[in-house]
Amino acid sequence: MENELKQLIIDTLDLEDISVDDIDSQAPLFNDGLGLDSIDALELGLAIRKKYDVKIDADKEDVVKIFSSVSTLAEYIQAARG
Repeated sequence: MENELKQLIIDTLDLEDISVDDIDSQAPLFNDGLGLDSIDALELGLAIRKKYDVKIDADKEDVVKIFSSVSTLAEYIQAARG
């Protein structure tokens, strides 16, 4: 699941110089880690919704935690899909 998600991030955000192996599952997606921003988060949220039929509500308090790393994002998607 995590590698699939990493590939989705790369494809969705056109990260040409990054491979799946370059993304650490525990590293932050924003700021010091992958360096994503709020626009990237919106695009990624839409891609996740399309691919996995899982909606991540931007108004939820734990949205920052959900998007904190590939690992936490994968856990959320798996839990939401039942």
